[in-house]
Amino acid sequence: MRTTKTMKSISLMYDGMHLNEEKVYHKAKLLLDIYRDVVWKTIQEVDLVREVCESYCSQNLNTALTYLNDFAPTEQREEFKNKISCIFETAWIIELIDTAMLKIYEYHTNGKLYHEILSKCYVNAVAMNEQELLECLSMERTCFYMRKKEAIKLFGIALWGYALPKYKTVFIESNGSEADYTYFLKVASN
Repeated sequence: MRTTKTMKSISLMYDGMHLNEEKVYHKAKLLLDIYRDVVWKTIQEVDLVREVCESYCSQNLNTALTYLNDFAPTEQREEFKNKISCIFETAWIIELIDTAMLKIYEYHTNGKLYHEILSKCYVNAVAMNEQELLECLSMERTCFYMRKKEAIKLFGIALWGYALPKYKTVFIESNGSEADYTYFLKVASN
């Protein structure tokens, strides 16, 4: 595959941020590949938690949550707490991906196109096949795959170079430690 001017620019950004371009690319692609499933599972978990809350108390979610927190047996409370924690952790990851997607949209060269490619390929609720993507984007197959690779590489920069550092202060303020934050940076540079 030929190296475009945009791809060279993206590579320079990786170098400037001291990120391993190939490893971040593959990890970014993996995150995008599982995004739909993660969102679907989170929606299922939220619905299950809501049903549990409603069955314990009433249609009033606040009352049900208070009941489970204050009066439910310890086993139920722990199970409920674990499910809620999982939902919040997943919501945080989704928020990071959304932040990265917004950063891509703002990119000066083809940002809106990259955002649209990633949205249609990985983020939107309905998956599209290759032919539908090519028709929808009015692109030739070769050009599409070149732009898609550029978009994924840019997503890696947006996530590990911008979105995660943006949330660094959240980690430090909530934990008083950089341990959780530096874990993600190590993943990107290894």
